[in-house]
Amino acid sequence: MKRFSQLLITLATSMSLVFVGASAASAEEKTEFKLAWSIYVGWMPWGWAADQGIVDKWADKYGIEIEVVQFNDYIESINQYTAGAFDGVTATNMDTLAIPSVGGVDTTALIVGDFSNGNDALILKGADTLEAVVGQNVNLVELSVSHYLLARALETIGKVEKDVSVVNTSDADMIAAYQTADVTAVVTWNPLVAEILETPGAAKVFDSSDIPGEIMDLTVVNTETLSDNPAFGKALAGAWYETMLIMLSDTPEGAAARTAMGEASGTDLAGYDMQLASTEMFAVPADAVTFTTSKDVTLTMESVRTFLFERGLLGDGAASPDIVGIAFPDGSVLGDEDNVKLRFNADYMSMAADGAL
Repeated sequence: MKRFSQLLITLATSMSLVFVGASAASAEEKTEFKLAWSIYVGWMPWGWAADQGIVDKWADKYGIEIEVVQFNDYIESINQYTAGAFDGVTATNMDTLAIPSVGGVDTTALIVGDFSNGNDALILKGADTLEAVVGQNVNLVELSVSHYLLARALETIGKVEKDVSVVNTSDADMIAAYQTADVTAVVTWNPLVAEILETPGAAKVFDSSDIPGEIMDLTVVNTETLSDNPAFGKALAGAWYETMLIMLSDTPEGAAARTAMGEASGTDLAGYDMQLASTEMFAVPADAVTFTTSKDVTLTMESVRTFLFERGLLGDGAASPDIVGIAFPDGSVLGDEDNVKLRFNADYMSMAADGAL
């Protein structure tokens, strides 16, 4: 299952949990940490790195222990992080802002691992131009990155969401829905995209490569925990980039790693490599640093917070998108500087790039 936000439900859950449990994962020196992850092409490296002992190796280097826990339910993993049961979690930029940050948990984007570069797509049946979507029902997971992709696609042709009708559809039902005669437009993600495009008459008219860098896949951690325990951030960064070096190499070891990740996610080497081809993985930390410190990230988060605000997902009574502050590596802040709850931090990626871990 890929990343998505059933936010109207999860926000209430998250905010009720955060005050109960957030302190459990933050504001103290400690030696044992927990990282939650879920199945997605850009997060499979965490499971493999744990299985191969790479996470343990880097944790041992800094005298700590890191437990890496797989969740089959992506939203539940974020809820558990928000409640303080985990010190870090894998999440998209949009979901990080919408759930833990809005819920009051100060969260740091420690590793910007990749961005979707074609994995998410708008597909039409019997038409091959984006303009043809106007007036149609569009099946997608509501309030998800698919919903965001649709909004951005419509913007490019001078249209808005009211020019179509959104039909909330579970990702588990998307393939079956597309096969019915009355479903003519869908927005979804790989591997569902690849399967739907095999259907005669299916045409991809917009995908995430048209908005490069906007759907980011992150490893985020509790900011206070990181501040009190920099060894946690160093170990995670070290393990991540060692894994990148192996899995993305054109070697038997790399192929074996990707094969294992593919099988763990329900596909094979060819299927996993296909998904990687539509994912802009930052193989080396210097590239991740360059991306994270660029102004493009600020522009993206402006777009994301506006999308969330317009749908009432920045909290009850939010008067503007400024209610939650978002900080960037150059020191600039979008929103309330006194309520910064999401921070893009390039320090640990920079340490990896400089060989300082």
